[in-house]
Amino acid sequence: MKSKKVLLVGNFLSLTSGTRGACEDLALKLSGAGWQVITASDRPRRLARLIDMVATAWRKRREYEVACVEVYSGKAFFWAEAVCLVLRLAAKPYVLNLHGGALPSFARRWPGRVTRLLKSAVAVVTPSPYLLEKMKPYRQDLRIIPNGLNLQSYPPKMRVRPQPYLVWLRAFHTIYNPTLAPRVLSLLHKEFPDINLVMVGPDKEDGSLSQTQQTASDLGVANIVGFPGPVSKEEVPLWLQKGDIFLNTTDVDNTPVSVIEAMACGLCIVSTDVGGIPYLLEHEHDALLVPPDDAEGMATAVKRILAEPGLAEHLSRHARQKAEHFDWSVIMPKWEELLTIVAERQVH
Repeated sequence: MKSKKVLLVGNFLSLTSGTRGACEDLALKLSGAGWQVITASDRPRRLARLIDMVATAWRKRREYEVACVEVYSGKAFFWAEAVCLVLRLAAKPYVLNLHGGALPSFARRWPGRVTRLLKSAVAVVTPSPYLLEKMKPYRQDLRIIPNGLNLQSYPPKMRVRPQPYLVWLRAFHTIYNPTLAPRVLSLLHKEFPDINLVMVGPDKEDGSLSQTQQTASDLGVANIVGFPGPVSKEEVPLWLQKGDIFLNTTDVDNTPVSVIEAMACGLCIVSTDVGGIPYLLEHEHDALLVPPDDAEGMATAVKRILAEPGLAEHLSRHARQKAEHFDWSVIMPKWEELLTIVAERQVH
């Protein structure tokens, strides 16, 4: 292939919503590696975003050789279908990149549509063993390419004597169950009077943020919970290093970048064991895992980290070691090789 030209289709919304998708990092890395990258879409409104995705795929069909389309569940899945239809009309080879912990349950409801879309691609990628296993019934030859990190941006700090400083980093949305965090905090407050919690992330405007703030107020811990809002990607390590214990409260998950970022910084991870989390984290090795929506279980895990000799350092060290497998120096060659092969339509 004489030149390297790629279309990336996904949600490029960091400037408008504060949520930075994996596709944005991939676009930057490919550009830095000499690829000509076209992206769609950064339109904040959903319908405008869909129209822009479809229009860009067709209008710029002579400006790219291969496309990569992110696939999520719900309405976003039907967007991917529309974009891929246009790509087929334009005779452009494409890769599908599967995302989201809810995709397997969506596929069970729409098996025919999911199978048709996955089989229409030259290759299908998933960032996690979880989605690889759950989505194999719809296409067997899935490939794993994890989400990448600039590991040098996350200097590690081993938590040898952790303090009761808790960090939560996610979008405020009901599927991430943010109200669990202040409930955990309230169970710990009497035993650890100097405890505090910071909850970092954008408001998805489904009522979760206000509900979380109200929960903190009702439980009498509002004065020890901070809500700084969305932060830039560059600021994430600074906010993570304000804490020693990372809470992942989600009810639905795949392979969350926020958790990998916390691992890279050496925080002690306490997470629900939903979706792809047990495929990413190993209980008692690099994290402590608890059932979903179990405030007492999560509070007990935090107590263990603060009280058990050697546990915090054990979790912190192994978390950082695992995060090193997600560095872009490891991930980027996999993407370049795949996109080059797909552009030449010689995937084996």
